[in-house]
Amino acid sequence: MAIDALLGKWCLVSSEGFEEYMKELGVGMAMRKMGSMAKPDVYIIKDGDTITIKTESTFKTSQFSFKLGEKFEENTLDGRKTQTLVSLKDDGSLIQEQEWDGKKTTITRKLVDGQLVVVSSVPLSDLQVLLVGSLKCNS
Repeated sequence: MAIDALLGKWCLVSSEGFEEYMKELGVGMAMRKMGSMAKPDVYIIKDGDTITIKTESTFKTSQFSFKLGEKFEENTLDGRKTQTLVSLKDDGSLIQEQEWDGKKTTITRKLVDGQLVVVSSVPLSDLQVLLVGSLKCNS
C-alpha cells in the first residue's frame, strides 16, 4: 500500500488516553486540558517526494514536512524540539519516531476499515493511545 491511501483530510471521531499520553511526554496541565478538548482535522498532503502533515483545531494549528527515511527537526504542538524520522512500512503504516532529551515516542498512522487510526506509544511505559479519525471529510 502506498502513501496515497493516507492522503486527504481526516476528522477526529474519538480519542482515548490522549491526556495521559501528553502527561507522559511532560506536557503541562493547562495544555493537556486544552489538547484533550480539541477535535482537530488532520491533512496529509504529498507534493513530489515531500509529505506534509497539518493538524488544525480551534486551539492550535501546526504542520511539518518531511521526506520518508530522512531525519529532520520537528517543533511539536506541545513545544518540544525533536529529531524525527518518518518511514512507510510494507503494510502501508506511516511510522513517526520522535526523540528529544533522551526520550522517545512513536506515532503510527494506518488505515483500518477505511478509518485513519493513530496509535501513539511511549517506550518503557505501558501507555498507548488510540486516536481514530473518520473517513475523509467532504468539507
